[in-house]
Amino acid sequence: MTIRLHQHGPMKVNKAFTALDRDSIQANRVAKTRWWIIRMLIFWDQKLVFLATPKAGSTAIEVALESLASASLLRPAALKHTDIAGYRKFVGPWLHAQSGHTFTTVALMREPVEWLRSWYRFKLRDDDDPRHAMDGISFADFATRYADGRHPEITSQLDFLTDGSQCVDRIFRYEDIGRFVDFLEGRLDCAIELPRINVPPSVDVHLPEAAEAQLRQAMTRDLQLYRSLQDQG
Repeated sequence: MTIRLHQHGPMKVNKAFTALDRDSIQANRVAKTRWWIIRMLIFWDQKLVFLATPKAGSTAIEVALESLASASLLRPAALKHTDIAGYRKFVGPWLHAQSGHTFTTVALMREPVEWLRSWYRFKLRDDDDPRHAMDGISFADFATRYADGRHPEITSQLDFLTDGSQCVDRIFRYEDIGRFVDFLEGRLDCAIELPRINVPPSVDVHLPEAAEAQLRQAMTRDLQLYRSLQDQG
């Protein structure tokens, strides 16, 4: 894990930060290649933490807000994003110990079936498997394999956003990202304009009725969480 500190932030790295990860910590190092991507943005003064849900539009948020954050946590792209369980175990307690405050966690969630479509497009676009395991795989095949548990490398949004009975404090629907931007503008006291990046390739992501029913059954808990977001104030 790499921690990038920004000049305007009051945070300082000390020995306590080594508890965040067993990997080496390299402050002020800027990772330039696609092998390093942001996992978390910390806004010290606003007591706010943004967790980057995979394949839920987080990259645009990161690009727009990284310069405003006190710190950004990076990991190699091959490793998992920092989910709420990791935050509660490592980062949250450290932030509380240093500041005396509990930080609010926020994240995006995409409609689960559309989220899997995004994963499919990503795997087609960034297929660096020398076996080219995605060759000839339709989205229906991909969805069936996911529903059967044959894509263990894809962590569900539910597992990312929840930790037992606990979950991210504020979860916003990706499909209603304007509401999320309004929230951020209020907390950060600035205007935010999201860039259009990572435009997905045009591919066939049709899903036959039977395959979609199977997928939705496998995603029952994710769908329940997503539906519950409409009731958030």
